[in-house]
Amino acid sequence: MTDTASISTAKKRPRVPLWDNARFICVTLVVVGHGIQRLTYDDDHALVLYLFIYAFHMPAFAIISGYFSKSGSPTRRQMTKVITDILVPYLIMESIWTLVQFLVEGKQEINPSKPSWTLWFLLALGIFRLVLPYLALLRWPLAWAVLLSIGVGYLSNVDSTFSLSRAIGILPFFVLGYKIHEWGVIEKWRMAGPVIWWARAAAVAVFGVWLTVVWVFIDHWRAIDLKFWFFYDSSYNDLGEYQWTAGLMRLGVILLAVVLCAAFFVLVPRSRTWMTTLGQATMYIYLLHSFVLYPLRQTPILRDNPTTPWLIGMVLLSVAISILLASKPVRRIFRPIVEPRPRWLFASSEPSAGGPSRVDPTGSRRD
Repeated sequence: MTDTASISTAKKRPRVPLWDNARFICVTLVVVGHGIQRLTYDDDHALVLYLFIYAFHMPAFAIISGYFSKSGSPTRRQMTKVITDILVPYLIMESIWTLVQFLVEGKQEINPSKPSWTLWFLLALGIFRLVLPYLALLRWPLAWAVLLSIGVGYLSNVDSTFSLSRAIGILPFFVLGYKIHEWGVIEKWRMAGPVIWWARAAAVAVFGVWLTVVWVFIDHWRAIDLKFWFFYDSSYNDLGEYQWTAGLMRLGVILLAVVLCAAFFVLVPRSRTWMTTLGQATMYIYLLHSFVLYPLRQTPILRDNPTTPWLIGMVLLSVAISILLASKPVRRIFRPIVEPRPRWLFASSEPSAGGPSRVDPTGSRRD
């Protein structure tokens, strides 16, 4: 099938509101997590919410991205999109962050191999696209991805350079998303009848149990710095675990995330809601929210006010930021840096070379 035919098919494919709803909720949880991070140092309520979110929100994001990824040999258009949708936005955003940090913090280091703040996920998506065709050739690709995730934790020399440690760490979730598509799980769920209420009740119970565990043992989680295990970016030695059994902790974190992600997707509305359209602007929210939160994070205002009212206020502000950044005016203004189309960069003058894209790196298709 030609690229043109593929595009035509994509345009005719009906939207599945569940995915747009899930994207918006996931990216909003990202904003909330970053918004309350400074409060977690001194406030247990903030840390409880932070751990509750971080246990599953990025794994869920990776699952969504994997669901919409293809394992076959990439077409010319798909290879072009890796450059235009991932690498070019990364270089643009990293350059902006380098300038901002120089002006505000006096930081003079220029190192595009070390992604700033949220940009690690863009590079991780690029790595996922590269390795998926090879993993798909193997038997049990999901098992191999889990082994890679556990194994990379034993290697102290694999770090945040090009987001490699974190990309390998959350690779199982990306592959799980790819396999979920292959198994047709979502299609079966969309057609589910009365059983949906039992499933959602079970999902609520799962989240309730996790919230209770976080709350009851919050002193222990703070003592062992559990939040860093949810980042999937540090070696076990760096996390203070020197025994060979440290990999079992990573396995436990992965299994926990899978259970929580399952509960999350069960609870996501399957029909159109007020957030369905906003879910098409995932990358705008993800890439731009850090610039909005940066001034707050650079001032001591959050560290000096670790109280419940400030926690509630930051959660509400984070939701408002997500809605604002998904709006049409914001998307129109920032489209050149979030969705750049550098036709001049490509040797070919074919339409696929830097042509307009209707699908972002997470698989979100804009109407």
